[in-house]
Amino acid sequence: MQLFFMKDRGIGMSKGRIILLNGVSSSGKSTLSKELVKRLPDYFHLSIDDFDLVIERMEDRENERLIPVATEYFFHRAIAMFSDKGINLVVDQILHDHETTKDCLETLKEYPIFFVGVHCPKVELEQREKARGDRSIGQAKKQLEYVHQQNEVYDIEVDTHIQGTESSVEAIIEKLLGATELEGWQATIKRYNSDLLF
Repeated sequence: MQLFFMKDRGIGMSKGRIILLNGVSSSGKSTLSKELVKRLPDYFHLSIDDFDLVIERMEDRENERLIPVATEYFFHRAIAMFSDKGINLVVDQILHDHETTKDCLETLKEYPIFFVGVHCPKVELEQREKARGDRSIGQAKKQLEYVHQQNEVYDIEVDTHIQGTESSVEAIIEKLLGATELEGWQATIKRYNSDLLF
């Protein structure tokens, strides 16, 4: 089934489809993404965490020689670049503040995005942070003050603790295969515009 392809004006190239997972740190986005690309072999995984490593290698943080532009700025334009070339992506991101959200919505407003909200209870998030050992305890809880609180409209929402990874992946794919048009992303953009956030 052909899913919500968009044609580029003048050249007829289909934009790559983007499954965009939004959720706080440790909510299970990366695990979902890896399983999704196993089930959807024409998709590739692009993570904000992996992209941040590229920026980190470019910088000299010990001597405070840093790139004075937010990593998300480059990340969102990289997503657009891949899609413009017809590459399908599973993207995991944390729309954790106004500037990040605004830039993402503006940069990708014309792109075919299937918008997924990834949830997990606070208690479980803290347990995962402790188990991982590479996250500050309470980081996810702090992010929850913003993430999922901006009138986001998702095409589907999953809870990785209640549903588990396998059931969440199944639900996402089932919804994706049944999608004939994009609703969540464009509806979210309209809500932001109506709230005069742009």
